[in-house]
Amino acid sequence: MNDAAGVPAYRVWALPGVPEVRPGDDLVKLIAAAAATDGLPQLADGDVLLVTSKIVSKAEGRVVEATDRERAIDRETVRVVARRGTLRIVQNRQGLVMAAAGVDASNTPSGTVLLLPEDPDASARALRAGLRTELGVDVGVVISDTFGRPWRNGLTDVAIGAAGVRVLDDLRGGTDAYGNPLSATVVATADELAAAGDLVKGKAAGLPVAVVRGLPHVVEESGDGAGARAMVRGAEDDMFRLGTSEAVREAVTGRRTVRAFGDAPVDPGAVRRAVAAALTAPAPHHTTPWRFVLLESPEARTRLLDAMRDAWIADLRGDGKSEESIARRVRRGDVLRDAPYLAVPCMVTDGAHHYPDARRSAAEREMFVVAHGAGIQNFLVALAGERLGSAWISSTMFCRDVVREVLGLPEDWEPMGAVAVGHPATAPAPRPARAADDFIAVR
Repeated sequence: MNDAAGVPAYRVWALPGVPEVRPGDDLVKLIAAAAATDGLPQLADGDVLLVTSKIVSKAEGRVVEATDRERAIDRETVRVVARRGTLRIVQNRQGLVMAAAGVDASNTPSGTVLLLPEDPDASARALRAGLRTELGVDVGVVISDTFGRPWRNGLTDVAIGAAGVRVLDDLRGGTDAYGNPLSATVVATADELAAAGDLVKGKAAGLPVAVVRGLPHVVEESGDGAGARAMVRGAEDDMFRLGTSEAVREAVTGRRTVRAFGDAPVDPGAVRRAVAAALTAPAPHHTTPWRFVLLESPEARTRLLDAMRDAWIADLRGDGKSEESIARRVRRGDVLRDAPYLAVPCMVTDGAHHYPDARRSAAEREMFVVAHGAGIQNFLVALAGERLGSAWISSTMFCRDVVREVLGLPEDWEPMGAVAVGHPATAPAPRPARAADDFIAVR
C-alpha cells in the first residue's frame, strides 16, 4: 500500500485479546476470536500474521518438566557450535543455530522449560489453513523466536517457521539504482517481518501476535511456499560453522587421510596458510626446522613422482620382489600421482647441539624429528580447516637423494614424506571410535 503522498508504506500492529495459552488449546480459534470485532474478521487477504513461537509451543504441549535445563538443552542439541562457560550456541533438531537450542525457562511455570515447536513450518501451515477455514481469509503466517547474532550486540526476532510467505527475496540478476548488477543480494524477508512484529509485540507486554498489512507482494500467490527452513544455511556454504575451540577440535578429529581426490583445483593461498600454521609448532632450541616444497605444476609433480617410482622399483627388485608384487606396491603410491597438489615437507637441523657420544646425538636428532612431526600435523589439520583433504605418505624418506636432486634442494634439507592435497572425491567413511582411556596410563 502507499501513503497519501503515494510513498510505499505498511502498517504493523499487535493483536490484543489473545489469552494465556495452555497445552492443548486450539490456537486457531484463540487467534480468530482475537482478530474479530463484533463477529467481523479484522484480518484481510494479503495480511501477514506474526506469531511468537512460545504460544505455538504451549498449544502443542512442548512444555516439559525439567529441573535441569542443561539436560533439556542436551536432548535438543544436534551439534555444539560454540561454548563459553555455561553458554552454548548449538544447532538444534530443527536445524537452527541458536543459544541453548531454543530451550526457554521464561514464561513457563517453575520447574518446566519450553521447547521450540517440533516442526515450525508445519505449525505455520496449520495456522494458515485453520484461519482460512475459520475466517475465510488468506494470510501469510510467520512464527518467530528471539535470536542473538554474531558480531552484533542485542537480540531480534527471526522467522523459524513460515507458510504462505516469500521467506527470501532473490534479487540476483537485477540491477541497482545505478545500473550495477546485483550478484549476491538475497533479502531475508521473513526475518524482516518477524523483527517488525517484535517492535509492537514487545517481550513482556502479553501481546504474542502481530499483523502486518500493506505488503501483499510478500505473500505467496499460491501454495504455502518453501517455509523458513529454506533460510537455514547449508553446511557447505557456512563459513562460520564452528566457534574457535570447536573449529580446532573439529579440524583435528575430522582430519582424515584422503586417498581419492576430485578434479577441483587447490587454492595455493590455502596451502600457504596451512604452512603458516605448521610454523607455530614447538621446536628445540628456538629453531625453525620446517621447510615446505610446494609442487604446484603438473610437470614438477610428474618429474618427481617418476623419479621416485624408478628408485622404488630398483629397491624392490634388489629385495628380490616379484614383478607382480612390485606393481602392486607401486600402485599404492598412486594417491600422490592422482592428487592435484603436492607438498614435500623437509627437515633442517640448523641450531642442533653437537655431542661427542652417539646416545646424546641420537636423542638430539629425535627432538628435531618430533618437532617436525608436530609441524606436519599442524599442516594437515590446517588443510582440514580449509576444507581440503590430504594424505601424508612417507615415500620420499626412502629416496632422499633422488628427491633432493630432482627438486634442486640443499644437501641439509631432509625430505620427510610427501603430502597429497586436494578436494576429497567422496566423503570419508566414519572413523571408528577410540576410547581415550585405552591409550592412557596414569601414575
